[in-house]
Amino acid sequence: MPLFVIILFYATACNRPNEKIKEYINTTDSVAINFFKVDGTIDTVVAVKMVRNKKVIEDLSSMISASAAKPPVKCGYDGSLHFFKNNRVIQDIGFRMNDAACMYFTFKQEGELKASVLSKEAFELLQNIRK
Repeated sequence: MPLFVIILFYATACNRPNEKIKEYINTTDSVAINFFKVDGTIDTVVAVKMVRNKKVIEDLSSMISASAAKPPVKCGYDGSLHFFKNNRVIQDIGFRMNDAACMYFTFKQEGELKASVLSKEAFELLQNIRK
């Protein structure tokens, strides 16, 4: 019976929201979004968008924090988000959105690599920002 409880705890822990990252990035005043070449490598930035709309920043922070996941091992990146507060980057977050098997946000939090699921809504928001 204790093994079942451990497995259940582990399974549910991965789907829990990450409130710390949400609170942290929700205080930012702008986000620079780099979109990379659509092959998972970070070598080529093909578009850069600046977001200063507080509602969009709040939406992004909610989506990034919504569902914690185990950090992916070999997914690559389709872009990066750089959250600014008073003209200083306070959080960098990578994302992969063009591979159905690897749709994640990844970031460092308290020195540890963390990840969250990049939802369909997050995909659509990033696509709309890129246009």
